[in-house]
Amino acid sequence: MIVLQGSNQIPPEVLPIVQAFFTTVAVIALGIPIIRAITRRWERHTPSPQIPADVTARLERIEQAVEAVAIEVERISEGQRFTSKLMADLQQRVLPPGAAAADSNTTR
Repeated sequence: MIVLQGSNQIPPEVLPIVQAFFTTVAVIALGIPIIRAITRRWERHTPSPQIPADVTARLERIEQAVEAVAIEVERISEGQRFTSKLMADLQQRVLPPGAAAADSNTTR
C-alpha cells in the first residue's frame, strides 16, 4: 500500500514508468528524422543499373518489330472487315429477303 506523507510527493514506484515514457518519446522524436535521413542518403547512393548498349539496341529492334506486327495485324483486321461487309452485301443482293432466313434455318 502506498502512503503519501505530503501532497507534493511522488511515489517511488512511478518514477521508472515516467522515465520509460519520456525516454520512449525522445527516441521516437529523434529517431524518425534520423532514420529518414539515413534511408534518403542510402537511396541516393544506390547506383542505377547500367544497361549495356547491345541490350539497348536489341530492345529497340524488338520494339520496332512489335510495332510492325501491330500494323500488319491492323491491316489484316481491316481486310477481314472489308471482306465480311462484301460477303454480307453480296448475300443481300443474290438472295431474296425471305430466302436468307429460310436458308439459315435449313443449315442448322
